[in-house]
Amino acid sequence: MSKINWQDVVVSPETSLREAIARMNTSALQVGLVLDTNQNLAGILTDGDVRRAILAGISLDIDVSKVMNPNPTTISLLASRTDMLALMRRKVIHHLPIVDEKDRVVGLATLDDLIGAVERPNWVVLMAGGLGTRLRPLTKERPKPMLTVGGKPILEIIIESFAAQGFKNIFVSVNYKADMIEDYFQGGEQWGVHLTYLHEQKRLGTAGALSLLPKKPKEPIIVMNADILTQMSFDSLLLFHQSENSLATMAVREYDFQVPYGVVRVDETKIQEIEEKPVQRFFVNAGIYVLSPEALDLLPEDTFFDMPTLFEELIAAGQCTTAYPLQEYWLDIGRLEEFERAQVEWNTDS
Repeated sequence: MSKINWQDVVVSPETSLREAIARMNTSALQVGLVLDTNQNLAGILTDGDVRRAILAGISLDIDVSKVMNPNPTTISLLASRTDMLALMRRKVIHHLPIVDEKDRVVGLATLDDLIGAVERPNWVVLMAGGLGTRLRPLTKERPKPMLTVGGKPILEIIIESFAAQGFKNIFVSVNYKADMIEDYFQGGEQWGVHLTYLHEQKRLGTAGALSLLPKKPKEPIIVMNADILTQMSFDSLLLFHQSENSLATMAVREYDFQVPYGVVRVDETKIQEIEEKPVQRFFVNAGIYVLSPEALDLLPEDTFFDMPTLFEELIAAGQCTTAYPLQEYWLDIGRLEEFERAQVEWNTDS
């Protein structure tokens, strides 16, 4: 059913999670079909399964069988497209293995194939009002989102990515040299999107600017800093947010830091252990978020308010907040080193 060969994402139960992720990324299907030796479906590995495993600290060398869903929803080869679509919408899934009368996998239906490219109702808010102080003198004459990578402004690359994935309603929060951004993009017609500008009269932070939205959205919104290059699937991010019943989701990146010395662990005066140059691993904020409409109720009016503060208040209120680990290409162009790195990487990796 899928236009991409479903057999490209077939793995065995003994395949490592690392190899399965590589196949999923190469095929762009964002799913792995786990088949036994008889071609029967042993399980399915979704993008959400992978990210939950990463958050749990599970080794990528573990067998797929340890993290897959062993009881996936399937549908008969004889089912109509209407039946397939109805089942996927009822189960809120994007992939549906097709099986024959002997329960052998013979195809894969995807939501994109069944309904085609559709416009997403979700709003996107791009934070483009920062001063770009750490990139001076490059930002002395232009705002950071208008610095070019591969011959295009960073903000244009971001808008094109959202447009290609069906997101057409985009808000851009502007402040520093806002006229340069508005003169270049105007209403967004050239990119097939509708742009609305949120004018910060003073710095409002990465969450405070959301109080400038003309009305409360009806669907979850994606909020993203306008100095980030990424190849992530925003639809997968939204699906993860929905499947976790989350009020706010933060995309995170794994960050490794190696202590340059031997670490000595002691109990009072006695040495318990010496670990030579250990590597510490953390999840760090990637500057991309999904917020359900109810989360916006916590925003103060016309007040500086950063996104981490919003998450802290939601957590304190006992609301569900989730982390979405990024495996795709991601680069935060906050310093000159990252800007120079982007000039090399984006031409080859994009």
